[in-house]
Amino acid sequence: MSTTICQVMGFVVSSLGFAGCIAATGIDMWSTQDLYDNPVTAVFQYQGLWRSCVRQSSGFTECRPYFTILGLPAMFQAVRALMIVGIVLGAIGLLVSIFALKCIRIGNMEDSAKANMTLTSGIMFIVAGLCAIAGVSVFANMLVTNFWMSTANMYQGSMQTIQTRYTFGSALFVGWVAGGLSLVGGVMMCIACRGLVPEETNYKAVSYNASGRNISYKTAPYKAGTGYESEAKSKKVSAYDDTARSDDGKRSYPSKYDYV
Repeated sequence: MSTTICQVMGFVVSSLGFAGCIAATGIDMWSTQDLYDNPVTAVFQYQGLWRSCVRQSSGFTECRPYFTILGLPAMFQAVRALMIVGIVLGAIGLLVSIFALKCIRIGNMEDSAKANMTLTSGIMFIVAGLCAIAGVSVFANMLVTNFWMSTANMYQGSMQTIQTRYTFGSALFVGWVAGGLSLVGGVMMCIACRGLVPEETNYKAVSYNASGRNISYKTAPYKAGTGYESEAKSKKVSAYDDTARSDDGKRSYPSKYDYV
């Protein structure tokens, strides 16, 4: 019972992590404009993995996708790749874990096969969670580096210049939480795998050989008794008695000369 609960809980937690990875990848607020020391608040800018958006104070929002791939930084493309790999691995792990659930019976699937499928899905969820966490962390490192470089340029010299700085967006926190959930769910699936493996017996087989000559015993098959056996046997005996009698009507017995 505990194995089933652990497996189901791991499946639910991993599913939430997988959904969070998809949501984090699609959200546009990976980096948001830092409004600290910025007197111009009529325009608010934020960027995602696939497009950059501008929201005005009137409520109008305009988004523009990135029309280039080679023009983007290498680290930015690496973050994209990590998130996509995490989503693909999570989707495969989710599909495998559905068929690996102990509460679902498909044909004559044995528990050992379900244990292997559970372990495979758990490993996929762990790798997917690590990919999501790594991608979000790399993007956060890029933001921190650019933020402090922009801050240094702003206060360089005697005259302060205003530059647009970006800080953490909501998608980063969603990605960290989703990666953690996928990681925890994968570990729970791997733990549940141990309970699904059938226990092996440690008894050793011992063969006994009869000493002396090889004697084979053959037992006759058991026949159920019926009421017709005695009657048939009596008929057979009467027939033998009739043939064993001589011509004069007396019963003849075999002598020793009959066997020569």
